[in-house]
Amino acid sequence: MRLRLVLPTAVLADTPVGKVTASGLHGSFTLLPRHVDFLAALVPGLLAYEPPEGGERFAAIDGGLLVKYGSDVLISTRRAVVGADLGHLRHMVDTEFRALGERERVARGVMARLEADFIRRFLDLGERRV
Repeated sequence: MRLRLVLPTAVLADTPVGKVTASGLHGSFTLLPRHVDFLAALVPGLLAYEPPEGGERFAAIDGGLLVKYGSDVLISTRRAVVGADLGHLRHMVDTEFRALGERERVARGVMARLEADFIRRFLDLGERRV
């Protein structure tokens, strides 16, 4: 099988694999090469896969969509980090997701101020017409 882990701005992983384990809305599941074609909504969590050279690699994903079609497994997600060591992966998740969360919080604050200013100006315009 071939695993492609796709983010909105990049392809995080594109590698042959022997097995993929993920968590969907209805629980955890494993895909093997002869598995039937499959579609699943993924929940935030840990994705595990086995490259041909052996061992197990991991990716922390922020939910997403998994499509298995033939020998291809495509995972589309907004945020993800990849690592071989779970301890290092946890540190990366804490660092990256926390930074993204802070940027999203700031962006929401800016949007709220813009919306409030728009509404205030719209109300001012209505008062001038009366």
